[in-house]
Amino acid sequence: MQKTDLTGKTVFVTGSAGFIGSALVLELLGTQKDIRIVGLDNINDYYDVSLKQWRLQKIQQCAAQHKDSSYIFYQGDLADKALIDRIFAEHQPDIVVNLAAQAGVRYSITNPDAYIQSNIIGFYNILEACRHSYDNGAPGVAHLVYASSSSVYGANKKVPYSTEDKVDNPVSLYAATKKSNELLAHAYAKLYNIPCTGLRFFTVYGPAGRPDMAYFGFTDKLVRGETIRIFNYGNCKRDFTYIDDIVEGIKRVMQGAPEQNKGEDGLPVPPYAIYNIGNSDPDNLLDFVDILQQELIRAGVLPSDYDFEAHKELMAMQPGDVPMTFADTQALERDFGFKPHTPLREGLRRFAEWYQAFYKI
Repeated sequence: MQKTDLTGKTVFVTGSAGFIGSALVLELLGTQKDIRIVGLDNINDYYDVSLKQWRLQKIQQCAAQHKDSSYIFYQGDLADKALIDRIFAEHQPDIVVNLAAQAGVRYSITNPDAYIQSNIIGFYNILEACRHSYDNGAPGVAHLVYASSSSVYGANKKVPYSTEDKVDNPVSLYAATKKSNELLAHAYAKLYNIPCTGLRFFTVYGPAGRPDMAYFGFTDKLVRGETIRIFNYGNCKRDFTYIDDIVEGIKRVMQGAPEQNKGEDGLPVPPYAIYNIGNSDPDNLLDFVDILQQELIRAGVLPSDYDFEAHKELMAMQPGDVPMTFADTQALERDFGFKPHTPLREGLRRFAEWYQAFYKI
């Protein structure tokens, strides 16, 4: 593993107005000395644009407080090859963290075009820009870190999910695009010696998260007095992973690129790695909803006499969904000495408090 000190480095973060991207940028600006961050996001309307703008505002405030570092933001699309090439030419990033993607399993069933544009064409543009960063003997990109997903495991029966498992049976287009990212990254690592690390995130949640995620969507519906639908009659388990744990995992992985070595064929042994980042402690969906409602009452988002039973409907499994996710994080622990650890109640408490403050309830 090639150790990289982030001091003085230029880091290109795509999806920097997104949930994970913005949290990572804030962490890097707040903890690293003399770091230059270039952000990209298309600020699309897949969910509430004002939330993305709020995140960007937080980043600008943080950057202003840490004058030894800098943050430059581009509003544009990952599928815009000319823009990606221009950013690489002007800023020559040392590390690239590709978090931009069209997210969501169910949305991919009805809007596949968005996933091909962002997750396939967009990721190809990033790989090509990394490849050409070495042209004319330039040092180029030292490490490409990119977001994959626990969705690649599909309906695998074996748990916990290990990165050694075969993942050839995706149950959604979203999962298929994430698996394709891993395959493309492996090919580029082999052919062009680009150090690449993929991170399979498990059900990320927390303050300023994505409104299409269950915990956020449930809260919105309960506040409006609507009924929440719990699929598979509540018999689902999810490895909920708090945003701070995800960010800490990314930050550590950024600093440890896979080794660049030559094989017997004279070509590079792919400097390529995949890690799970998950809490390794799946929670039942009904237990999760119970804790969420307790914390929403505690934060004053909902009244203490709220009738949850009247606002809860158990439903059959929906297309693209899986009954369980469960991360095996032994490789992450072994290589980076880190294991996500935030308890669900603590994470949901922080979310409920943020929600109350953000929506001024």
